[in-house]
Amino acid sequence: MPSLPQRILLVAPYFHGYGGSIAGALRRAGHDVHLHAYDLNATLGAKVRTKLLHELPGKLGSEAGDHRRRVDMTARAIAAIRAARPDVVITVKGDALGPGYWHALDDSGAHQLLWLYDELARMAFADDALASRPSIVSYSPHDVSALSRRGLRVAHVLDAFDHTIPFTPVRSDEVVFVGARYPDRTRILEGLQQRGVGVRAYGRDWSRHPVDRLRTWQVARPDVPSGRDVSRSEAYGLTAGAIGAINSHTDQDGFTMRTYELPGTGSLQLIDRPDVDQLYEPGREVLVFGDLDELADQCQRARRDPRWAHGIAEAGRTKTLAHHTFDHRVPQLVSAWA
Repeated sequence: MPSLPQRILLVAPYFHGYGGSIAGALRRAGHDVHLHAYDLNATLGAKVRTKLLHELPGKLGSEAGDHRRRVDMTARAIAAIRAARPDVVITVKGDALGPGYWHALDDSGAHQLLWLYDELARMAFADDALASRPSIVSYSPHDVSALSRRGLRVAHVLDAFDHTIPFTPVRSDEVVFVGARYPDRTRILEGLQQRGVGVRAYGRDWSRHPVDRLRTWQVARPDVPSGRDVSRSEAYGLTAGAIGAINSHTDQDGFTMRTYELPGTGSLQLIDRPDVDQLYEPGREVLVFGDLDELADQCQRARRDPRWAHGIAEAGRTKTLAHHTFDHRVPQLVSAWA
């Protein structure tokens, strides 16, 4: 039975605009949603200020910058709660927010939901803040199990694809990767190059542009063809038009947004997780690789046999639109905060 419309405050990190995707799905379900991106630097001046006052001190061994950043974000989030006077507050991630935020949230009288779309091991949550949350959802089966054993109210909610974002496929004869640079991802892309597969990685960690080197506080880059940061719309177009798109989880638990976005856009997903069979049928809706040789073989076949590759990509797209959009997650969120 549909829930009554609620006035919802969504407090989320700006990261690639996923807060906007969640807000859009909630609005399509009939809710009145106000989005507060708690770490947004909306202007060039704000970005420069964050670099100089918050990040630079950390590079010099001081925690003062990070403390100032958390204080600023917490104050803005508290102000958003007071201004919105919501029925429901959904906090996405939220580990950068200080104790004052959680106290203000408790004092607001609103229903609450904490949505963890990252693993706790990769976050910096104060244990008392986590333990005092009335309802939590997470994409990580491991974290759901651990939190449940502690007696907390927690549910497993998968990540998803935003089917409303427009994009235009950009045709290429390369295999692409979009995202952060980790050692295993570098190994994969370099290994494919050595096996004669054309590759390209997109993101500030890969880009050789001087601005991106400055933004990441890094000079060295791997010897991999690269592009700069791209929006989600651009990323969707690049992966949809490529020979294939790599999704490397390395040691992550749960499945990232990219798991649903790649097939959702009609991309041929090449993923390193055999347990994706919980979501998609390997060989029919996605391709699973166990090692570099197998991945290279899949890439080369996709180039030789585009009809085969297109059939898998389209089957993955059909499955995603039927089961794995943000709209499909809204009923689970409503059940969790109710």
